[in-house]
Amino acid sequence: MSQRKRKIRTEFRKNHQGRVRRGDLTRDFQQENLSEDHIKDERVSGKGELSRRRTVVGQDADAATGGFAVQPDADHAARLGRVLSVHGLVSIVQAPDGRLFQCSTRGVLKSLSTDLRHVVIAGDQVIFTPGSGDEGVIERIEARRSIVSRTSRNRQHAIVANVDQLLIVSSAAEPGLKPNLIDRLLVEAERMQIQPVICINKVDLIDPADLQPLAGVFGQMGYEVLLISAKLGIGIDRLRRLVKGKESVVAGQSGVGKSSILNAIEPGLELKVGRVSAENEKGRHTTTVAKLIPLEAGGYVVDTPGIRQFQLWDVVPEEVAGFYRDIRPYVSHCRFANCTHQHEADCAVKDAVADGKLDVRRYESYCHLFAGDEA
Repeated sequence: MSQRKRKIRTEFRKNHQGRVRRGDLTRDFQQENLSEDHIKDERVSGKGELSRRRTVVGQDADAATGGFAVQPDADHAARLGRVLSVHGLVSIVQAPDGRLFQCSTRGVLKSLSTDLRHVVIAGDQVIFTPGSGDEGVIERIEARRSIVSRTSRNRQHAIVANVDQLLIVSSAAEPGLKPNLIDRLLVEAERMQIQPVICINKVDLIDPADLQPLAGVFGQMGYEVLLISAKLGIGIDRLRRLVKGKESVVAGQSGVGKSSILNAIEPGLELKVGRVSAENEKGRHTTTVAKLIPLEAGGYVVDTPGIRQFQLWDVVPEEVAGFYRDIRPYVSHCRFANCTHQHEADCAVKDAVADGKLDVRRYESYCHLFAGDEA
C-alpha cells in the first residue's frame, strides 16, 4: 500500500541573508536631508522570517527512519538509484544497470531544516537526473525502511540506511573487547528492528574458552555470536553464509578488523587495512566513509569508519530497558510503573539480578547507559 502524499509547511535552514529593511533611515534623514517620498518608498516586509518556510509535497514517514520525505518535481529523465557512498558534496549513485554517477544534491533537499548532519547517506534509494557524462543531480530521497545512527554534536549522525542486518564486530585482543559498546549497538539494532550478529574477531590471539561466558550470555538471549579469525579464516565460511543475499552493515571500533573480515569474505575486495598501535592498542581510521560493497554471492555489505563511542540517538532513558532483551520480560512485574530499576523497592529487575537470572554485567551496562544518556 503506497503512503499518502500530502502538502506540508516545512522548515528550512537559516541561510545567510541581509536585512529585509534598512535600519539607518532616521540617521540618513537627519544627516542627508532625505525627502519623505524616499522614506515612503522603503518597503516594510516580514518575508525574512517567512522565507525559511515553504510548502512542499511529500509523504508520511516514520520519524525514526528519516521523518518527512520531500518529493520535489522530477522530469521524465529521472531514474532510480542507490547511494553507494558520500564524499562531501558528491554522492556516488549506482543505477539499476550498474552504471555509476557522481551526483550533487538538489538545493531544496540540502536546505531542509532537519536533525540530520547529512541529508544523503550511504544506502539511500534516490531519484536522480543524469547529466552530462557520469554526472547527475539527486532530486528525491525515498523513504527509509531502516537507519543506523548515533548522536554527534547534538545532531543525528546517520551512518547507513536501508539495511536488514547489523554485524557488530569486536576483537578479543588488540584492542581489547568492549562489551558495553556491543550492548549499545544491540540497543540500536532492537530499536530499528535490524537483525544483529555479534562477531568477535582475533580469537587466534587468546584461548577461545575465555570468551564462552560472555558469548553464552548473548547466545541465551537469542543473538547470533560468531568467534572468528580473519587472519586464519576461522568462522569466515559461516559468516559468508549469513551475509549472502542480505544487506548488512559492519560496525565496531577502529582496529577490530572490519575491513580484514570483508576481505576474507570476498577476497577480491582488497580493502585497505591498518595496524593497531602497540602503545595504546587503538586502531587508525583506514576506512573514512561508509561504502556499500556489492557481493558476488548477492546482496550488499557496508564498510563503515571505526567508532570509539556510540551515543544513542532519539532514545530517552525510560525506553532503554525495553531495548534490553534480557531485562524487558521483568519490567512489567515491578511495583512502580515508572521504575528505573536502580533504587526502587519491589523491583523485579533487581530481584532477577540477585537471584542470578540476569547477568550482573548486563545490568550494570543498563545502569550506565541509563545514567549516561540521561546526563
